[in-house]
Amino acid sequence: GISTVANIVAEVSQAIWDSLVAEYMPVPTKEDWRTIAAVLHERWKFPNCLRSIDGKHVVIQAPKNSGSKYHNYKGTFPIGLLAVVDASYCFWVVDVGAHEKTSDGGTLSNSIFGQALRNGSLDLPEDSLLPGAQHLGPQPHVFVTDEAI
Repeated sequence: GISTVANIVAEVSQAIWDSLVAEYMPVPTKEDWRTIAAVLHERWKFPNCLRSIDGKHVVIQAPKNSGSKYHNYKGTFPIGLLAVVDASYCFWVVDVGAHEKTSDGGTLSNSIFGQALRNGSLDLPEDSLLPGAQHLGPQPHVFVTDEAI
């Protein structure tokens, strides 16, 4: 029936993800991060920037038997989306599924990417000098986002 098809779709989707994620959405090395920062600096004149992060809540039809899991005070059922993109607008991180009244910042904090960023396991490059501001000494690399994150 329908639940059998739903389970098959979920299992096949997971298998496709597991077999392709390392090839198409690899975790950058320290050298990759340096290259990413150089491209962003060249294209957008923003030194020490690694990527752009944004979140969005999309209203969905609540899944059956989800109770108040997706429900918010507006009476709608939003699901949180998080994306990290490069200078060419290519997706590098996608997190779909945050709910339970989570803000964009909460979506980032609760994502695998946000946890890796917080615990220092992303292998980010060392601080480096900013062009024209060498007197400030080495500065950290950043991800650009809006105030909601």
